[in-house]
Amino acid sequence: MIERLTCFTGSTPGNDPKWVDLARAVGSDLADRGIGVVYGAGGGGLMGALAQGALDAGGEVIGVIPEFMIEREWGRDDLTEVHVVTTMHERKALMADLTSAFLALPGGMGTLEEVFEVWTWRQIGLLDKPVGFLDVDGFWTPLLDSLRGISQAGFMSQASLDDIVVAPDLDSALAGLESRGVGTRMLRPVT
Repeated sequence: MIERLTCFTGSTPGNDPKWVDLARAVGSDLADRGIGVVYGAGGGGLMGALAQGALDAGGEVIGVIPEFMIEREWGRDDLTEVHVVTTMHERKALMADLTSAFLALPGGMGTLEEVFEVWTWRQIGLLDKPVGFLDVDGFWTPLLDSLRGISQAGFMSQASLDDIVVAPDLDSALAGLESRGVGTRMLRPVT
């Protein structure tokens, strides 16, 4: 069972208010299910909405943020826990330690970088925690089509593609992540 879910999502709200509503609803729904949220401790955009949704519903929200982002006033200090680290690498490693699984909500470059890194860690045996994309309204479909093309070109195995959870709603995403075996620890340290 998923105890905590690391959510990667946008630090900006995007152009459509439905994404902010989605992030807030995901946070609230996770709290209602007793699943803690682990995220990058951002205060704005979808990150802030996700955290606020979970907090408003009485959920656990753990943020992990590098010092330089605090200096730029990008973080929140009203979370259940806030871990301040030195580097982005430390941030991602600690988020991976604190979670049972990972889920990418809509977002941009940072979201992509984070989800691809943990997916890669899973593929090379650094962690055993499942990774997924919340593909509401086909948000991730163009990316997933590109990944299928990369696989067809021989640069990614079909097994890697099959390992990723792609779901149109949170219920399906959580079921898919749990079906892949929820991880409990990093298998090897990430430095």
